[in-house]
Amino acid sequence: MARDDDLTTRRGLVVDGGALEWWATRSGGPGGQHANTSDTAVTLELRVADAGLPEAVAERLVAAHGPTVRVSASDSRSQFRNRQLARERLAELVDAAAAPVRPRRPTRPTRGGERRRREAKARRAETKQRRSWRYRDE
Repeated sequence: MARDDDLTTRRGLVVDGGALEWWATRSGGPGGQHANTSDTAVTLELRVADAGLPEAVAERLVAAHGPTVRVSASDSRSQFRNRQLARERLAELVDAAAAPVRPRRPTRPTRGGERRRREAKARRAETKQRRSWRYRDE
């Protein structure tokens, strides 16, 4: 059963709310009096080991982002809206890690691609040959 502080992704994965940690800081950039006095920028950190995610998803998250996944949002003047944005961004990262890995279909280079590669190699070899002392004018 999901609690209020748990994060549910579009794929239906539930991230334990106890694994989330929030920070609110001042947003950067212009904004005058409001930006200088309001802590509206939000950083959300997920401790992957405590998130209660399936093992394969957790391994992919750790491989891509390390043991803690950190997202931030300072798009809005409202801390509440920035918290929503940070939750959405984190949910997208978790969903991306849960997506099945598509196997690569091996392909061969085209005949033209092979020809261009050989020509480029020949041009590069010629450039290097010309640097030799034997080819310099005396």
